[in-house]
Amino acid sequence: MPAEITTDLDFPQREAAFFYGLFLRGHSAERLRQDIEVPPAVLAKWHREVEREPHLRDMLSRMVEYRRHVLAIFDSLIGCEVQNRRVQ
Repeated sequence: MPAEITTDLDFPQREAAFFYGLFLRGHSAERLRQDIEVPPAVLAKWHREVEREPHLRDMLSRMVEYRRHVLAIFDSLIGCEVQNRRVQ
């Protein structure tokens, strides 16, 4: 995997912040979650690809974990936003 991609995968909070910015601009939280998640069809395709090329397993696993981490951060930001709205 190229070094710049590896480095990007070390900072999921950047991507989560990008999606949170879209949320603050009025985009649907549910639609943004769909954009962040790796769809089941893509996961199935990746699993088939790993069967043909086992050396891809680590990279694809890392990408899936990265997306899950981005989603968790995004959800925590959304939760904070909802909580702040209730307090005000």
